[in-house]
Amino acid sequence: MRSRFEQFSLIAIGLVAGTLLALNLPAIAQRDAKAPLPIEELRAFSDVFSAIKQAYVEPVEDKKLITEAINGMLAGLDPHSAYLDVDGYKELTIGTQGEFGGLGLEVGLEDGFVKVISPIDDTPAARAGIRSGDLIVKIDGTPARGMTLNEAVKRMRGKPRTNIVLEIARRGESKPIVLTLTRETIKVQSVRSKMIEPGYGYVRVSQFQEHTGDLLAKQLEGLYKNGPLKGLVLDLRNDPGGLLNGAVGVSAAFLPPKTLVVSTDGRTEDAKHKFYASAEDYLRGTREDYLKNLPPGVKTVPMTVLVNDATASASEIVAGALQDHKRAIVMGTQTFGKGSVQTIIPLGNNTAIKLTTARYYTPNGRSIQAKGVTPDILVEDPDAPAPVARIREADLEKHLVNDKDTTPAPAPATGTTKPESRAAPPRPRAQQAPAEGAPPRAPIEYGSKEDYVMGQAVNLLKGLDIIQKRQ
Repeated sequence: MRSRFEQFSLIAIGLVAGTLLALNLPAIAQRDAKAPLPIEELRAFSDVFSAIKQAYVEPVEDKKLITEAINGMLAGLDPHSAYLDVDGYKELTIGTQGEFGGLGLEVGLEDGFVKVISPIDDTPAARAGIRSGDLIVKIDGTPARGMTLNEAVKRMRGKPRTNIVLEIARRGESKPIVLTLTRETIKVQSVRSKMIEPGYGYVRVSQFQEHTGDLLAKQLEGLYKNGPLKGLVLDLRNDPGGLLNGAVGVSAAFLPPKTLVVSTDGRTEDAKHKFYASAEDYLRGTREDYLKNLPPGVKTVPMTVLVNDATASASEIVAGALQDHKRAIVMGTQTFGKGSVQTIIPLGNNTAIKLTTARYYTPNGRSIQAKGVTPDILVEDPDAPAPVARIREADLEKHLVNDKDTTPAPAPATGTTKPESRAAPPRPRAQQAPAEGAPPRAPIEYGSKEDYVMGQAVNLLKGLDIIQKRQ
């Protein structure tokens, strides 16, 4: 019989690294049930609890003390394990459905600060120029340092057409940036596509949600309406990740059936699993296989995959799988490096814990934990924030080590391509800071004519097309 926890597996929330991966995990209460309890440590906990109840300057409810103890116990493990109270659990569920009222920010906590992981495409946050790595110093005048993540998210979300003032600290800026934003109903369109030019298609996946796989299938079918493609760009930049089955489904769209996409390994048997390009691994429930009617050319069309420092978790699974199977050329900058798996374990009373239970590995057995996916061709976006503003998994306190690689994590890309690359180096455009008091510069829209990295990807695809025709 399926565990009651399995119905919640594959649920995800963007946090610090932007996303989490959910993994099937049975009721763990029975595991190690006979293990001896740490009596001395529990006695110390009881003594502290009693001292607070008796002598703290103000009365404290038992529920608050226990909740904070659970928070501390999980937060002390790694950046991604956490306790989800009623509001946090609700936010998690809302986030995977792709519609909520707010600003469109993926945020996390780092050393007590609320840090921006990534703004979501076409949202108030993205249009205001908020960047990955920004610190939210104040929310409507209230200092954000010391807030729980749930409290910060709750303050930033709200009814559409209401205003909120954020004070942003950005590396390289001498003064905080004050922004007034208007909340909107955020409907995250996790997949969009277009024809860049005749024969060359573009698909952007901004987040891995419940229906990302079938949305991708529909977009691909639309691109093939007028005939086969010569090349395809899959854009995963600033994609913080999301649901594991979505990542497997997106990978399966481009890989041969039964191809290994990703494997996971942890302490329990249920944490050891291999996910293949098979309907049973990317479908949930009894839904019809949304990939079965894809045009055959999708499996063989020349591809480039675009990544950057905010490409994290589930999106790194896709990039790693397509790279390992030599199905696509990965282009951009080093990815975030979140290679751990979190499981949502309901506790009752609409609360849960998010617990790191495994590491994941690419088909070739690589761990990207605290390392990231290294692009085949390094191309820096000349309009991206300066490298000093970047943050990756390896920068987070208490991050898991990479168990497959003991060498130091790679430094951020310098903005030049490898000598053997076929793509041209970035245009010599100076990255000048905005004038004092000026609003932050709006980022280039991905997939637009101003998108330099996408243009380089198309140039590469055209070169591959020429090579194939000569063979």
